[in-house]
Amino acid sequence: MIQTDILIIGAGPTGLFTVFEAGLLKLKCHLIDALPQPGGQCSELYPKKPIYDIPGVPDILAGDLTKNLLEQGKQFEPGFTLGERAETIEKREDGSFIVTTNKGTKHQAPIVAIAGGLGSFEPRKPLIDNIAHYEEIGVDYFIKDPEVYRNKKVVISGGGDSALDWSIILADIASEVTLVHRRNEFRGALDSVEKVQELKLLGKINLITLAEVTALHGHKKLEAVIIEKEGEQIVYEADHFIPLFGLSPKLGPIGDWGLEIEKNAIKVDTFDYQTNIPGIFAIGDVNTYPGKLKLILCGFHEATLMCQSAYQIINPGKKYVLKYTTVSGIDGFDGTRKEAPKAVVQAIL
Repeated sequence: MIQTDILIIGAGPTGLFTVFEAGLLKLKCHLIDALPQPGGQCSELYPKKPIYDIPGVPDILAGDLTKNLLEQGKQFEPGFTLGERAETIEKREDGSFIVTTNKGTKHQAPIVAIAGGLGSFEPRKPLIDNIAHYEEIGVDYFIKDPEVYRNKKVVISGGGDSALDWSIILADIASEVTLVHRRNEFRGALDSVEKVQELKLLGKINLITLAEVTALHGHKKLEAVIIEKEGEQIVYEADHFIPLFGLSPKLGPIGDWGLEIEKNAIKVDTFDYQTNIPGIFAIGDVNTYPGKLKLILCGFHEATLMCQSAYQIINPGKKYVLKYTTVSGIDGFDGTRKEAPKAVVQAIL
């Protein structure tokens, strides 16, 4: 039986940052993730994709963000159960929870923090008859390494942030990038839309709207796509077709835990992101509440407030006084201590 203070289900960015915030409160964490390595989607789906909305970091690759979060939390010695899915949960008489994985590994903790992102996910695939035939020989639903597309002809479909961002990134890598969207309007960030329009004017991106890819051709691998626009069919040579229509999220077994669910997400109280079951919290993309934004930085905020309530549940009646790390330094479970710079302390005093 693995015992800990906070059992975190999901080792994506929000789960990893929870380790640090809990560590500041002297709370031990253990993380469960169905993937074989920490990082969630950042590691599994797009480790080479730049992220631009981490405060104080102009841009960072998703894989590097994972490495930094692991390094930040390492001093608090978190435990990991990787390659296993949280399957069942049981509440004991003492108020603690027993979470058992699909491989039978049992974990006990007074606090459970569900940080499972979108849960288990599958790509939304376009309705093209022979698309399965070209999977892994020209059709990709995720981009892990942009260098795969070096000097290749790439056709991307979609109108969200992923389609826009990857079109921009591959414009300097692929020999030709064509972005196809069924509408004239895009769902992504305005800055990305403007950048795509600029690249179109510079001749670095072919932008085709009010159109969609309807067929694929090739012998041993993908060689061309058929784009239908206003009733006309256009043949485009292509080495790769990348439909980026988002993911179909599934909560999996967590959906059967008695939690209040709304549109495949877990409802929480924004005071501390606790669910309808006391002691179980949901943070990051897996939760929902009025005004919810699915951003990594929002997950960090939610994790911070969640840890404060977790401390009170684990230490009833014990008052915790918030101290800024610039003044107090950081005490790790391994006995190490990082002191705040003297100049900073003196300036505050």
